[in-house]
Amino acid sequence: MGRGKIEIKRIENATNRQVTFSKRRGGLLKKANELAVLCDARVGVVIFSSTGRMFEYSSPASSLRDLIEQYQNATNSQFEEINHDQQIFVEMTRMRNEMEKLDGAIRRYTGDDLSSLSLADVNDIEQQLEFSVAKVRARKHQLLNQQLDNLRRKEHILEDQNSFLCRMISENQHGSDRKMAVMPPVLSMLTPAFPATPYYTGEESSSTALQLTSPQLQLHAAEAAGFRLQPTQPNLQDPACSSLHAGHGLHLW
Repeated sequence: MGRGKIEIKRIENATNRQVTFSKRRGGLLKKANELAVLCDARVGVVIFSSTGRMFEYSSPASSLRDLIEQYQNATNSQFEEINHDQQIFVEMTRMRNEMEKLDGAIRRYTGDDLSSLSLADVNDIEQQLEFSVAKVRARKHQLLNQQLDNLRRKEHILEDQNSFLCRMISENQHGSDRKMAVMPPVLSMLTPAFPATPYYTGEESSSTALQLTSPQLQLHAAEAAGFRLQPTQPNLQDPACSSLHAGHGLHLW
């Protein structure tokens, strides 16, 4: 059975259209190569797909540029060449027009230059502004929530530090109270029980003051007053010495 006749029209299915393009492009380039080899012809083929991709073929004995120049000479047609300055001018003009459009859009968003807009255009701008305001408010609430969380964490940290310091102060205060409660009995045990010695002034005799203190204190007091103490041997036969309890008399000189 022979192949059925295919109706030549655009293929609606994108997948089938791409498959058909690949197959027929390969067949066309194959036929061009056969024509160039079998007939010694100069063949050039340029193909652009629907997506803008370019495919080209030129016979082995020549290049595609040579074929294009030969075509121009044969048809007496020249492609318009644009110099570099003209390209720059065209690009500047395009950019200037784009900037004017952007400036006009910014003025409309700020509420200026609305006289030339229709009701539909104004409604579109209003919807876009409301959408932008909603996004800005959402971002604002997000930042506020982040700041609130940070402040709460700082608050917990400060509360913990405050509790720790209060506990340390309380422990130190209790320790000081316990030390003060133990210290008075210890001080009373360590302090020597010296009799209270009155303070004498005037022409009062030093020997009277020495008689009221212990021998060691008498010695220091006499030396401080400028006297020298010399112990004397008591008269053992004197009845007055029997009342002393193995003590020694002191004479000032």
